[in-house]
Amino acid sequence: KKREENKMAKLDYNMIAIGAGSGGLVSTFIASAVKAKVALIEKNKMGGDCLNTGCVPSKALISSAKAVQMLKKHTLYGLKNVSYEVDFALTMERVQEIIAKLEPHDSVARYSSLGVECHIGKAMIRSPHEVEVNGQVLTTKNIVVATGARPFVPPTPGLEDVQFSHSGNIWDLRKQPKHLAVIGGGPIGLELAQAFRRLGSEVTIINLDPGILSREDLDMVQFIRESFENDGIKLLDETTIESVEKRGNSSRIHYSREDEKHFLDVDHILMAVGRTPNSSGFGLENLGVELNKNKTIKVDKFLRSSIPNIYACGDVAGPYQFTHMAGHQAWYATVNALFSPLKKFAVDYSVVPWCTYTDPELARVGLSEDEAKARNIPHEVTTYGLEDLDRAITDRTDFGKVKVITPPGKDKILGAAICGVHAGDLLAEFTLAMKHGIGLNKILGTIHPYPTLSEASKMLAGVWRKNHAPAIVLHFLER
Repeated sequence: KKREENKMAKLDYNMIAIGAGSGGLVSTFIASAVKAKVALIEKNKMGGDCLNTGCVPSKALISSAKAVQMLKKHTLYGLKNVSYEVDFALTMERVQEIIAKLEPHDSVARYSSLGVECHIGKAMIRSPHEVEVNGQVLTTKNIVVATGARPFVPPTPGLEDVQFSHSGNIWDLRKQPKHLAVIGGGPIGLELAQAFRRLGSEVTIINLDPGILSREDLDMVQFIRESFENDGIKLLDETTIESVEKRGNSSRIHYSREDEKHFLDVDHILMAVGRTPNSSGFGLENLGVELNKNKTIKVDKFLRSSIPNIYACGDVAGPYQFTHMAGHQAWYATVNALFSPLKKFAVDYSVVPWCTYTDPELARVGLSEDEAKARNIPHEVTTYGLEDLDRAITDRTDFGKVKVITPPGKDKILGAAICGVHAGDLLAEFTLAMKHGIGLNKILGTIHPYPTLSEASKMLAGVWRKNHAPAIVLHFLER
């Protein structure tokens, strides 16, 4: 035991994180804050997918598309003679400007100033306590793997012969597609499909599933489908791509739908059918680290892999592929790595919010109505339509609804969903309430400023209260 302690005392670091996306950045930030000796290894760009190819660029593009949409609807705001022209190349350069503005937050300079030793290069785990980078072997007590995931491109005959992109490289485009085919009906594909359509491209979505956003309730998704229809987006559900054929400067997609063969000619294809964890190619397989069927690293409730001093967080660990989940898991992985066995913390997945940033946005936390039915969980559903909300009416955004799932007769929030403008921001009140056991009655008893969109949660609580008003008391008050 003493030999083992002496060996550990001679190690270079308390912790090494591999991958400088949300998981790696948060884990090394926390480790440096508690004065641990920590290193961070990134083979590509600091900030990971979120900053460079994911959340940040997509929201930047969506904001440009939103500006165009406002101009298109100018008559609703009492304006006339409004004209504009979309400069697609300039729009895509603006995306890069926004990335550049945020880069200092995740830079080598900033993290070095915090006390994190940063290495730009490919990591190779040689043993549970050795990581090689740029020909140098670093020794460490613990390793946190935060290598993320990459876009999945399914094998499709002819695809390699045509012009196509995925979420990782769509940002290289400078010539706007006249007709864009988006393959996939998940959040990434839908957000980009709507943005490109509003910027002026013709857009067709080809979706294998029976419906888009398959994890969400149909009544909530319907608002997005209606919005897409109004935008002129063509949506093909339950459609299978057979092959892709190059025809001059365009691509012909051969597909089957409703037992019939069809084809579609487009000049660019965006593949958005999911992501694959980056769990191989840097040494884990040589150590025998166990993986799940979907290739994520198998971790326990403390985020330890099958080798106890190797932890994992973020997309490479699952089960959720959200930037905020990677940051959430990073706290647990880091604290457990640094302070185990003195103290261990089981990661908390009890209240996980997420949002799809289409227009309208669709945000959810906790149990959905469809899940409650599928799992035979006794429940009640309360809804409030945004067409009744004063601020939404004044802003011409009175479209969508709020839905909350509660136990029968109780105001405890089991789940909440919002489809509407700024749904992701509005969900925070329900997320906080669920996390800390606040029920709808307390939300109803909380003053919300008028007129704001935040009143939607109070209005929903009022609907619940009215539906549960005691009949005997009402009879007495009437008398």
